[in-house]
Amino acid sequence: MASDSPESLMTLCTDYCLRNLEGTLCYLLDNETLRLHPDIFLPSEICDKLVNEYVELVKTDSIFEPHESFFTLFSDPRSTRLARIHLREQIVQDQDLEAIRKQDLVELYLTNCEKLTAKSLQTLVSFSHTLISLSLFGCCNIFYEEENPGGCEDDCLVNPTRQVLVKDFTFEGFSRLRFLNLGRLIEGVNVETLLRPLASLAALDLSGIQLNDVGFLTQWKDSLVSLVLYNMDLSEEHIQVIAQLRKLRHLDISRDHLSSYYKFKLTRRVLNLFVENLVNLTSLDISGHTMLENCTIPSMEEKMGQTSIEPAKSSIAPFRGLKRPLQFLGLFETSLCRLTHIPAYKVSGDKNEEQVLNAIEAYTEHRPEITSRAINLLFDIARIERCSQLLRALQLVITALKCHKDDKNIQVTGSAALFYLTNSEYRMEQSVKLRRQVIQVVLNGMEAYQEVTVQRNCCLTLCNFSIPEELEFQYRRVNELLLNILNQSRQDESIQRIAVHLCNALVCQVDNDHKEAVGKMGFVMTMLKLIQKKLADKTCDQVMEFSWSALWNITDETPDNCEMFLNYSGMKLFLECLKEFPEKQELHRNMLGLLGNVAEVKELRPQLMTSQFISVFSNLLESKADGIEVSYNACGVLSHIMFDGPEAWGICEPHREEVVKRMWAAIQSWDINSRRNINYRSFEPILRLLPQGISPVSQHWATWALYNLVSVYPDKYCPLLIKEGGIPLLKDMIKMASARQETKEMARKVIEHCSNFKEENMDTSR
Repeated sequence: MASDSPESLMTLCTDYCLRNLEGTLCYLLDNETLRLHPDIFLPSEICDKLVNEYVELVKTDSIFEPHESFFTLFSDPRSTRLARIHLREQIVQDQDLEAIRKQDLVELYLTNCEKLTAKSLQTLVSFSHTLISLSLFGCCNIFYEEENPGGCEDDCLVNPTRQVLVKDFTFEGFSRLRFLNLGRLIEGVNVETLLRPLASLAALDLSGIQLNDVGFLTQWKDSLVSLVLYNMDLSEEHIQVIAQLRKLRHLDISRDHLSSYYKFKLTRRVLNLFVENLVNLTSLDISGHTMLENCTIPSMEEKMGQTSIEPAKSSIAPFRGLKRPLQFLGLFETSLCRLTHIPAYKVSGDKNEEQVLNAIEAYTEHRPEITSRAINLLFDIARIERCSQLLRALQLVITALKCHKDDKNIQVTGSAALFYLTNSEYRMEQSVKLRRQVIQVVLNGMEAYQEVTVQRNCCLTLCNFSIPEELEFQYRRVNELLLNILNQSRQDESIQRIAVHLCNALVCQVDNDHKEAVGKMGFVMTMLKLIQKKLADKTCDQVMEFSWSALWNITDETPDNCEMFLNYSGMKLFLECLKEFPEKQELHRNMLGLLGNVAEVKELRPQLMTSQFISVFSNLLESKADGIEVSYNACGVLSHIMFDGPEAWGICEPHREEVVKRMWAAIQSWDINSRRNINYRSFEPILRLLPQGISPVSQHWATWALYNLVSVYPDKYCPLLIKEGGIPLLKDMIKMASARQETKEMARKVIEHCSNFKEENMDTSR
């Protein structure tokens, strides 16, 4: 099972400080600008963590509020030191980098920071004397600056600013730079000129850049140990240059095989050239390549013996020349990954679960187009077979969903995979912490995409969790997202059904504060709108029944929600549903259960006191729908109304005495051993009907309810009745002259049941 150990103290403190900057590290200057308290001095270990975690929170936590002046907190290296920071996407702008320009950064990763312009190139120069590792991956606008062609303010009205490519920037002065990622650099930048000043590069990533001549790479043939040329259209000249880089330990010439413009095909000779010349190679990625000729050994020989990673037994003939197995070999979406003997400890491919997980792990950061296809393969494995590396699979999918929150393909495939990876079959292997991470990324997906497939996948995945318990830490957010789905004008039927089911489960068995909060979000109105639409369509389906059930749950001991139900014409819909669907027993039970909650609120009962409503409740006393449930709930509604006394009976028809008579008859017809489709969290509304003499029938209904529940479900309801002080109330009622004899007899039996239960469960171990 995955570890359920708490986060480190460093992580917890960082998270708390970032969510409460004003109360911890900072104060607000002029009610808008964050300023660090003057007595605070933080080392790089803490500052790096604060910045990197801040970026993660802004990206993945919708509740977290970003601060425009956050990066200014690190403007003075005398009080805050930064060394290694990773900034992503829209979170960082030119002014943010400018704010930290005095810092002695050693490592700066800028990933897909599309808001950065050429202004940030000049800021990078500020770090040139200390920077060892730099990534500008996907920063597509960083070599553009704004130019006003008119050159004066008046011309701006006629000639807006345009983007001009900066061609004179180089890495001159970056004497310590060893690791550089220029992936997805825009066309027009002269890469050779840009890089020429760098004396001793160790790692270079030129992913997605098309270069006809890479001869300049040989200037680092004595220092370059890692070279990534993903999606570069190679040629024989490229191969000859690569073969001269004899210090290479990692070479990636992989490509996205769905891109059609690559002419280059791998041959046996090319692989032989790499093996013979790149003797230090420990990692090679040739994923997505088409082999121009057969590089494998004969089929009969390939299938002989047990699977081996020894180069001498390699099924790929050129790799028999390796001195040792590779640490990593990328073969994703190539035919080679399906061979038996592959000389590598770790292989990315599509042959089995291990290879697919290796692919997701290797490509998530910078290759979402490959990652989404690898996750789709994992989805098939989880759906059809049993996933043997569940925890690793879950963590990798979570990481991919977090990293590519705005990538629709990954959100679709990832959310689908999560549905199968979190089902009951795997539940015991998952920690609370891991399952919470799943919930977070699922909610992120629901928030970012209104697309049907993502919404359906996310809702289905939430159904794999214990509701409401496992969702309570995100209770408000998940309710808001579900209500948003249900309030959309055009709805997919399946999503609507799942969302209503989830809403119902979320308001069942939670405290009243939660119910009141959800009620204020528009829960009651949303459910009534769904019911109204189904009525207009003359359809009584799961959505209709779940909607009434949800209203039953959310109004339980919550007067405000009961009042909302009445104010939004709930009673009108109740009557229309009763008329339109007279045979729907489950529907009737849910509706009457809800009205029982409304009737418990004294201030609202006058609104139920109409001839039409009382006649309907009275007629339902004789209903046999759903066992005794409809009749029982109708009697419960009338019991609370009767409790207000004869003076509150403000109607001529039906007569109060006539209704009382029908109530007695109904109660006497019920089997005391009936198993119930009901769940009481508290007996308080029932117990308040006991100490009174104004309505003996209400008293009798309450006593019957208690007797039935403690008889059929003693383990659950005997302790609840004892805890809520029901026994003294029953004893007092037995002494009341106004109480019926049969009610007193029933009360004695309730007391006896609870007494026997206490004796049977008494601790006799001492």
